[in-house]
Amino acid sequence: MKVIYTDSLVIGGGLAGLRVAIASMQRGFDTIVLSLIPAKRSHSAAAQGGMQASLGACIKGDGDDEEIHFGDTVRGSDWGCDQDVARMFVNTAPKAIRQLSAWGVPWSRVKGGDRDVIINGKKVTITEKQEAHGLISSRDFGGTKKWRTCFTSDGTGHTMLYTMDNKVIQLGIPVHERKEAIALIHDDGVCYGAVVRDLITGELIAYVAKATTVATGGYGRLYAITTNSVISEGIGNAIALETGVATLGNMEAVQFHPTAIVPVGILTTEGCRGDGGLLLDKDGYRFMPDYEPDKKELASRDVVSRRIIEHMRKGKGVASRYGDHIWLDITLLGRKHIEKNLREVKEICEYFLGIDPAKEYIPVRPTQHYSMGGIRTKATGESSTLKGLFAAGEASCWDLHGFNRLGGNSVAETVVAGMIVGEFVADYCAENTLNVSGTTIEHFMKQEEKKITDLLTREFGENPFELKTQMQKIMMDDVGIFRNAKDLEKAVEELKVLNQRAKNIALRNRISSSNPELVEAIRVPKMIKVAQCIAYGAMLRTESRGAHSREDFPERNDKEWLKRTITTWKDDDADLPEITYEDLDVMKMELPPASRGYGVDNTVHHPDTAKREAQIEEIKKANPGADRFKLQELLNPIPIPEKFKGKNERIGRGFK
Repeated sequence: MKVIYTDSLVIGGGLAGLRVAIASMQRGFDTIVLSLIPAKRSHSAAAQGGMQASLGACIKGDGDDEEIHFGDTVRGSDWGCDQDVARMFVNTAPKAIRQLSAWGVPWSRVKGGDRDVIINGKKVTITEKQEAHGLISSRDFGGTKKWRTCFTSDGTGHTMLYTMDNKVIQLGIPVHERKEAIALIHDDGVCYGAVVRDLITGELIAYVAKATTVATGGYGRLYAITTNSVISEGIGNAIALETGVATLGNMEAVQFHPTAIVPVGILTTEGCRGDGGLLLDKDGYRFMPDYEPDKKELASRDVVSRRIIEHMRKGKGVASRYGDHIWLDITLLGRKHIEKNLREVKEICEYFLGIDPAKEYIPVRPTQHYSMGGIRTKATGESSTLKGLFAAGEASCWDLHGFNRLGGNSVAETVVAGMIVGEFVADYCAENTLNVSGTTIEHFMKQEEKKITDLLTREFGENPFELKTQMQKIMMDDVGIFRNAKDLEKAVEELKVLNQRAKNIALRNRISSSNPELVEAIRVPKMIKVAQCIAYGAMLRTESRGAHSREDFPERNDKEWLKRTITTWKDDDADLPEITYEDLDVMKMELPPASRGYGVDNTVHHPDTAKREAQIEEIKKANPGADRFKLQELLNPIPIPEKFKGKNERIGRGFK
């Protein structure tokens, strides 16, 4: 039995995982990162549009600050987020982006003077302040009141990931590549690391640690068509779920991006619309102003996705052999702008569609994109129920995004959560000793060895690839943008059957070393369980909130459903997880529930909302001289690490 000991074990080599590793290493704790692939190939590299941080440097971001970013984030979440976490996030994001700049991210910068931009389909000249020349610039994104999304053309994730990985190399943090965590080691409510399989040799290794952080990204590949990379299969969520102790939160909250190219599902960044691109129907008609006259193409992502589907259902989609789609028009931006700021989009269109987006429209439609749900954690990033287990980034339900995230907030979350959670990981390592028995480690190693041996020796059984395809079709057909009881009940029943069939997988290629079929056989049963958590949670939540849209329950019902879904899978033989709920306390909210400002307000209000609004007004009246910092402290004190508590400086206003 091979055992590797460390202080901090990080499962996942993307932005969130690497940033947690940097934090724990800088605090003096031995750290190891596990990655399925070379870290620079992680899915974080696919992020195009940018990272939100309220720098307020460009003229269209003038006046931006933490309060506005906080309000946008809470509204964007449809009041499903943890407002403590949202406040920690918006206060730390400017520090994170400036730190990344110091580490080498080549952010696009403000150029003083006049420049032409496209706003609402028209060319407009704006004048950047000369004193802002050279500062980090930003672009417009959906659901925001200010231009806040900082970017490096449309390769933001790429530049951030390469810079972060270079920092990891500089610090000497070992990244063990081609390694997959297939089970967590735990005992008596404490996590002690993971059983890890070498994807090349097939060897099982026990990585034992004081603190274990899961940062494995989202679960987009549960769906047939997704913008996610092939490694985004939710396995980090699954191994936490399979402990029977750790919980998952808000698994039914799945975001669909409005503009993935047809048919392959590759993303065209929200930056296309943020920079002025338009959505057109089969008649070349710009339809979004009819649905959302205020924000138009830059309404929140969940809203734009639904409006596109609604418009296509009216027969306004463009027919193709791959199904109906609509057009994304960025031709009005001009070739110079496209080749400078949207060059990846241009290359994707050339390589996968054979078109020049500077001259031709791009065929797009909504596609699965992001997972708001994940391993439920406290504001510290530690699991609420399994001590020593942390999660960060898309794998977590930290819960920054609630039931819908704003574009640019996820890339920002990876590094901000990495900074904040990384400090709490280091605190945990400092305060705890590693006290795990060899018997416990051996138990989990033998358990996983037996599962693999059973797969390799079973002569007849199910094909894992076929099971996966069926699961993905169920999720795409019945647990999509618009949901209803009939489809969801059907999905739950069909996933029950797949869950049973997945217990009888047999392989044609029976070698334990480099074997893609064995990898699939290990992953698919886990993926089916995670899919069931999504479908079952969606079936039980009889309201519409953010990206969870029930056609049979169109109201956002704060009275009955202002709560977080908590999922566990305690009985491995069961076909359904156990679901409970965690109330969101309106009386502690800095920003009480209200209308998001899209379409008709059909909210069923919580009885405490009016009470909290009155309480906030009383606090304001009782403290007439309080500035925004004092007022925020009175309304919502937060447990942010000491090193990140400082105020953020902005041009023209200093630290105010």
